[in-house]
Parts: sequence; C-alpha cells; structure tokens
Amino acid sequence: MAARLGDEDGTGSGSGPASHPTSHTHAPGPASAPASASASAAAEGSATITLDDVRGAQKTLSGVSRLTALEGSRYLSGLVGSPVHFKCENLQRTGSFKLRGGYVRIAGLSPAERAAGVVAASAGNHAQGVALAASLLGVRSTVFMPEGAPLPKIAATREYGAEVRLRGQIVDETMRAAQEYAERTGAVFIHPFDHPDIIAGQGTVGLEILEQCPEVRTVVVGIGGGGLAAGVAVAVKALRPDVRVVGVQAEGAAAYPPSLAAGRPVTIDAPVTMADGIKVGRPGDVPFQIIEKLVDEVRTVTEDELSSALLLCLERAKLVVEPAGASPVAALLSAPESFEGPVVAVLSGGNVDPLLMQRILRHGMAAAGRYLSLRLRLTDRPGALATLLAVLSTLDANVLDVSHVRTNPRLGLSEAEVELHLETKGPDHCAEVREALRGAGYTVMA
Repeated sequence: MAARLGDEDGTGSGSGPASHPTSHTHAPGPASAPASASASAAAEGSATITLDDVRGAQKTLSGVSRLTALEGSRYLSGLVGSPVHFKCENLQRTGSFKLRGGYVRIAGLSPAERAAGVVAASAGNHAQGVALAASLLGVRSTVFMPEGAPLPKIAATREYGAEVRLRGQIVDETMRAAQEYAERTGAVFIHPFDHPDIIAGQGTVGLEILEQCPEVRTVVVGIGGGGLAAGVAVAVKALRPDVRVVGVQAEGAAAYPPSLAAGRPVTIDAPVTMADGIKVGRPGDVPFQIIEKLVDEVRTVTEDELSSALLLCLERAKLVVEPAGASPVAALLSAPESFEGPVVAVLSGGNVDPLLMQRILRHGMAAAGRYLSLRLRLTDRPGALATLLAVLSTLDANVLDVSHVRTNPRLGLSEAEVELHLETKGPDHCAEVREALRGAGYTVMA
C-alpha cells in the first residue's frame, strides 16, 4: 500500500497539490482469512473480518438499510477524464451509513445483552444509527452526546427512540461517560468503529458498489476511526483485488498517516476540522489492521478543499452532504488526474447543522473565488458611499453586506472606512474588482 499522508461517528475548487504525501507501502493482503468476529477478539485487537462476515451482514440488513443510489457526476467525470459516481449514503436512513454497522452489532447481541440495553457516544451520525437500530430491534438505547452537539442531531436521535444525555465538550469526554455508564448499568457499549460487527455492517457499502458499478477501478472513501473504509476494503479487495481503494482524511485530524508510518495506531493531539464525522484522534485497533493491509492509499485534504467540495455537491449534484461525506470529492477535486476511472466516491453522510452549512457555504464560496471581503478607505463626504456602490455595480459584483465606519482612531479627520462582502464570479473577477477600485482612487486595505 502506498499511503499519502483519512469515520467516527466519526471537500471545491481545490487548486493546491493533491495533498501532503508521505510514503508508506506494502502489498495488499488477502481479505478472507478465517477468524471470529466476537467482541473478545475486538478487544484483543486481533479480529479479522471476512467476506463471509460482510455477506452475512448484508442478509441481516435486508429490509432494514436502503440500497442507496449511485449517481453520476458529469463535472467530476470531465475533470478525471473517466466516469465518476457518487455512492449516496447521505440518503441512507438516518442520513448516513452508520445504521448498517449499528444494526448488525445490536442484532448480534444475546437475549440477555439486549435486555440490558445498549449505550453509545457520538456527535451525531452514530447516535442516530444506534438509536434507530435499537428501536427496530426492540432494545432500549441511551446515547451520550457532547454538550455542544447541534440541536437538530439531538432532536433526531431522541425521535429515533434513544434517551439522550449530554456530557462533555468533545467526543472523547462523551465516550468516557458512555463507557462509565456501561460499566455501572451493564448496558452494552456500541463502539462507533472499533468492532468486527460494525465493520462488517459498513462493508455492505462495498458489496453494493461492486453490484452497482462492476466496472469500477477506484473507490474513494473518508476515514476517521476507520470502520467504513475497513469494511469497504474487505468487501472490495476480496472480490476485486484489482480495484484501488483510497482513503481520505481531513488534514487537521489525520491520525492514519503517522499511524501507518509507525505500524500501529498513534494518537494525535487536539484534532481540528469542520468535518466532525471524521474528527477522530486515534485509529481503531481493528480497522487499523485492515486498512494497513488492504487500503492502497490515504490522502489528506484541507478545510478549503472540504468546503469547496460540499459546495460542489450542493450546486452541481443537488445533494446535501456533510463535510466528512464530501471528503472523497475534495480529494478528487484536488488531484483529478491521479485517479483511474471509473471512480466511485462514497458520500458517507448528509447530517449537517443548518448554521454550520451556512458558514461552510460562505467559506466554500471564498475558497472558490466567488466571495470577496474588502476593507477600503474613502473620503468622508456626502455621497461617497453611493459613488463607491455605483463603481461596484459597473463591475457586476453583487454587494452582500456593507459596514461603514466613520469614527476610529486609525482614520484621518476626513476619512471613512468601508468593509464590503461581495459575491463574485471567480478568482479572475476578484482580481478585476480589486484593480478597478484601486484605479478609481480607493485605498484597498484587504
């Protein structure tokens, strides 16, 4: 595997390089070594998930999870020079792939374990997947969520039948609270990614990809803890070892590159990214073993690339996708020439808070050169602002917001400062606006 330095519940007119390469290579190994998918094996970090496990999970999920659509992207196909398809897990029940693994895990519990109930910790997607899975199976569920979790995700988790408890500021703190609850009450802790049953359930996405696009040459999937990527890799490599599997992580939360370099899971401090679905500080023990053997490459993408990819999904594909779900698109945008097609990009989820979506879209527009913020000086006299706006109207720049400051210690007696937020047509138009304003005698500060 050649890895470039990519699911907790855990992106774009990418104009930069394909990411930040770091070399880690090995040959992909077989995906079918026999092993038990028991909880004890998971705890030992030595479990192996086989193709039979994934096929068994597919039978378990029959009539429960949706066969999500495979949608073509003309825009990305043009960039890559070969067909590109989206595997739309953002349209799965609960809005992400998480229902698959959660349902398989809970369905495999003994009657006594089911009677004790289940508990999970999550910022959103895993929470909703476990809540619905437990309700469908008649199992009581308690879900711990961070105190700052988006209100729509909290409400959805409750509506799916879980008791929600808010604990901690970050998912790690929430996870500890859920594990303490499990020890105190006997409830079964449902890990978001580090268990064979979870991985087998997520692997059904890989089986569907091969069924829907038998000619696929590359599968691109986001990675946080690694459950989805590991499951997809098991299914794809067992049936089609020639297919390349590429994982994608957010640059600010990329625990896999140093882990692959070290040959073991490594913890990174304070991961930072808007993509909370893949914001995980340490790979799972079980998925790490699989990804190390079967995933051909891991890439990282920037926040700008993530936001631009989300914007592309919304505008071009008419799909609402969360930042983590858009990470494969970000990788394709950043280096389209490096992917052999046909390509399938897994859009892993679509649960994005509307307020965050608003900020991300603005960020994405800025990254794509379609949103311009300026501060400039002008003479403080009647009609000066109207004259400025008239100049902008001739440049076909849409004014979104104006802030007019007339009293500030840094301003001269006859000066005023204006902060403008403009909608533009791209980088060239931004440069044209700046140059025209300077040509009209304005001092452009930013």
